Formats: sequence, structure tokens, C-alpha cells
Amino acid sequence: MLSSVERRIEQFVASLEEPEIAESIAKIPAGKRLRARLMIEIAGSGQSVIDTAAIIEMIHAASLLHDDVIDDAFTRRGVASINALYGNKSAIMIGDILYSKAFYELVDIDRFVAKVVSNAVVQLSIGERKDVAMSEHFSVDREAYITMIYQKTAALIEAASEAAAILAGKDREIYRTYGRNLGIAFQMIDDILDIVSDSQTLGKPALNDFVEGKTTLPYIYLYQELESDEKEQLKAMHRRQLSKSEQEWILAKLSEHKVIERAKKEAFSLIEEAIELMQKAGEKGLEAIAVKMVDRSF
Repeated sequence: MLSSVERRIEQFVASLEEPEIAESIAKIPAGKRLRARLMIEIAGSGQSVIDTAAIIEMIHAASLLHDDVIDDAFTRRGVASINALYGNKSAIMIGDILYSKAFYELVDIDRFVAKVVSNAVVQLSIGERKDVAMSEHFSVDREAYITMIYQKTAALIEAASEAAAILAGKDREIYRTYGRNLGIAFQMIDDILDIVSDSQTLGKPALNDFVEGKTTLPYIYLYQELESDEKEQLKAMHRRQLSKSEQEWILAKLSEHKVIERAKKEAFSLIEEAIELMQKAGEKGLEAIAVKMVDRSF
């Protein structure tokens, strides 16, 4: 059924009657289409579900285009990013076109669905701004980190789950919680993989988040465990290129204090709660999706 979502995205883009824009959008890597998968699993493959899934995937793609510009990222999922191919201005405008077209199509869907998705995009934008602001200094505020990743990443996954439940006539609260837990855990795991995966697997340098100024959950927990002089040492490394010895020091301290295990446990607990909800709802497929979320090349 994902092929139906892909075709619908192509149809939405083709209706713009702008071949150059369509050609550029076609070069955006599709990824796993997690949000569309969730919607189809929850609500089936009716036309309104396919349309909404396509709209949400277009919104997600638009957010990634803007994200790559903000992060000065020149690759996306192992291929050249749109800003690398066409420049930052074009990438931003293509993202704006995708956002605008998505909202244009969204008004034809159920009004409650439209409100859920629209609110998620507001949260996403606020979260992106917070991410940028938080990267300007070494932040060890765990609650601020959780709020930011909820808004930036989890809100749209939460919205996809809730929107599907609305379309299917299911309990929207249960599926909203499932989507929120999945989204927060997804970002936590991504942040852990930035540390534990090699550069070839990541498609970017290891410890890149810390170099870019992002103080993710493992670094927050590490800071809590360090002695005062070590805390200053860690802060002094923030937002700059790390030497090999500095990388090794960070990795050794993370291992010494079992920080990665602690961060994993927190992400896994969210997944376990999501799985329990789906077991009660009899949603075997959604259980399987949640399990795959935590089995990502550790």
C-alpha cells in the first residue's frame, strides 16, 4: 500500500504543473515512510487514509529540506541533499511549496484530522527553532531536551497515528500516546546512534551532534556523572571539531559511566509502553513496528 502513497505524492506534485519543481522533489530520498506505514496499519488503505498519509509525508519532506539548510547538511540518507544540488534558497522554496501544497490538499480531509496535522506542523516549527537555540550553548536541561524532540520529531508521528485513528473511528487517545512514545524514542535512538555507530553507517562523522552543538540525552547524563573538572573539560569540547584523543575521552567516559545503557533504557521504556497499548488494542502490526524502532544497528 505504500506504493499508493508514493503515487499520490507524485499526483499532488504533478498537479502543480511545474516540471522543474517536480524534478527537484523527485530527488528527495523517500526514507522508510514511517508515518505512512503507521497510518495504513491503523486505518487501512481507503482513499482518505492514502491522501492524508501522502500529505503528512510531504510535510515531513519539507521539514527535512529546511532542516538540511539550517544544519548545513550536504547529504541526506547517503545522497546529495537538495540544498547541495540547488542551493539553500531553492531548498527553502521547494520546502515551502511542499508545505503549501500539503495544506491545500489537507483542507479536503476531515476537519479534525486537519487540526491535528496543522497543530503538529506548528509544534515541529517551534521544535526546530528550539533545537537551533539550544545548540548555541551547552544545555543539560533534560526536560527542555525532551520537549524539543517531542516538538521537532515526535509531534508529526503522533499526528499521523491520531489522524489515522480518527479516520478509522478508533480511540484517538490511545493511538496518539502510541505515536508520541514512538516519536520520542525514535529521536532518542537516533541520538544514541550518532555516538555508537561508525561514520560509514551514519553517513556523517561520529559524534557529529556534539560537534554541531547538540547536547543530546547521553551527554546530559554523562555531565551528571562527571567530576567538576571533567564537566568543564566536556563543556570546552562542545561545538568544535574534536581531535581523535578527545573523541576517545568522551567515548571512554560514556562507557565508564554506562551512559549509553541508561539512555537506551529510557527509550526502550517508551517503546514498551507503546507495545503494551497496542497489545491491549489487538494491533499486532503496530507492535511489530514498535519493536523494529529499537532494533536499529546497536
